Amino acid sequence: MIFTTTMSPTEKPFSSVNWSFNVSTPIIIFVINAENIIGPEYEGRITFFPSTASLELRSLTLDDTGEYTVNAVHDGTLLNGRTTLVIHEKVSSVLVNSSSTDLVEFSGSVSLSCSASGPSLSFLWLNGSSEVTASDRVQLTDGGSSLTIITVTRFDQGPFRCRVSNPVSTVISDPVNLSISYGPENMDLISSPPQGYFAVGSDISLTCSVGSRPPAHFKWFLNGDQLPDTGSELRLMDVQMSQSGNYSCQAFNSKTLRSQTSQPSAITVLGEPNLFSTDLVEFSASVSLSCSASGSSLSFLWLNGSSEVTASDRVQLTDGGSSLTIINVTRFDQGPFRCRVSNPVSTVTSDPVNLSINGPENINLILSPSQGYFAVGSDISLTCSVGSRPPAQFKWFLNGDQLLDTGSELRLMNVNMSNSGNYSCQASNNKTLRSQTSEPSAITVLVIACCVIVAAAVGGGYYIYKKK
Repeated sequence: MIFTTTMSPTEKPFSSVNWSFNVSTPIIIFVINAENIIGPEYEGRITFFPSTASLELRSLTLDDTGEYTVNAVHDGTLLNGRTTLVIHEKVSSVLVNSSSTDLVEFSGSVSLSCSASGPSLSFLWLNGSSEVTASDRVQLTDGGSSLTIITVTRFDQGPFRCRVSNPVSTVISDPVNLSISYGPENMDLISSPPQGYFAVGSDISLTCSVGSRPPAHFKWFLNGDQLPDTGSELRLMDVQMSQSGNYSCQAFNSKTLRSQTSQPSAITVLGEPNLFSTDLVEFSASVSLSCSASGSSLSFLWLNGSSEVTASDRVQLTDGGSSLTIINVTRFDQGPFRCRVSNPVSTVTSDPVNLSINGPENINLILSPSQGYFAVGSDISLTCSVGSRPPAQFKWFLNGDQLLDTGSELRLMNVNMSNSGNYSCQASNNKTLRSQTSEPSAITVLVIACCVIVAAAVGGGYYIYKKK
């Protein structure tokens, strides 16, 4: 510390200078051309500057607080001055204590006290990086060293720090965090996939999200009845129609002792359409297809392939469109039929169902080789093709007499003349109980003729011998 006078160095030195502490304690007595007199408390602690009468004081202690006076004689004139020095101790030992660190939002209060060593202390509280100021919920007492928060909220978790200052130093305490339990609140029940209608066999995930500290415990309910599942997620795998209903979750906080229940989430599992009578006879049978599904506000639409089925003389749509009746079915009624069930929030289409309706019809008998005349010893194949569902059963006839052969192909190997005649095939359908016979195919087996001619001149004539 240097006590600086307002004097500037001059050609004439000071005749004498006397520095004193609190008037009565001499610091230094300077007399020109004489030895300086230094007070015993200041030995080794001061430096005197004769040209300006200034004084440097070192190794300050609290005892150096007080009034300093200087009297000087310069060129016959008495000069004097005085000043006050205050020595402060640095702030130390800053500590924050809390009445509690485990609190419940809206139902608890907390008091924080800040202690420190040092004089002339001032206190300031910080929540994170923001200064804490007094309000309806916040009280600052004991010169700012005590902080009381009434009806704590989650925003009062901290970290809280106490900043203690005096004119020469500032010290900030270690942080103190409050554990403030809150919730459950802002509950939301999320379904994934998000639609409310699902096909039988689907996998569904329900997730319950909620704001809670500490984390909430969960219960699940279906139509108000508690399920055994716990945890924030409920997984429904391979769902069936019996699992349709209103699902809800309840969250409970073991600290706040509060609970909250979600709004119900409706899940409807749609059954696949039930289709009947798929084995039919064209022109002589009718079929009824019925479509069943779970849910509300359902509408039904039938598809034959990609085309919508509409009512006509042969087609009846009843029971709100859920039942389809086809009278005197034809092959064009084979499908595939699908039932599309809709409501305002979802659409589900059934698996396809095909109807079995066919023949026999369009029978055709094919001869290979295709000529109608064959040499003795030839191999001949006759093939009977026909449209039929299910596949037809075959009979073969020669000149109206049934042969032993069956199957769609008749093979004649190494034929002779006895194999000649009119061949036909008959196809039968054991479902439609109908049969159809082909047009006859004529097969003629010929013996190839061989001639030997012998000629001789007998009396100017000839003789021919013919042998078969």
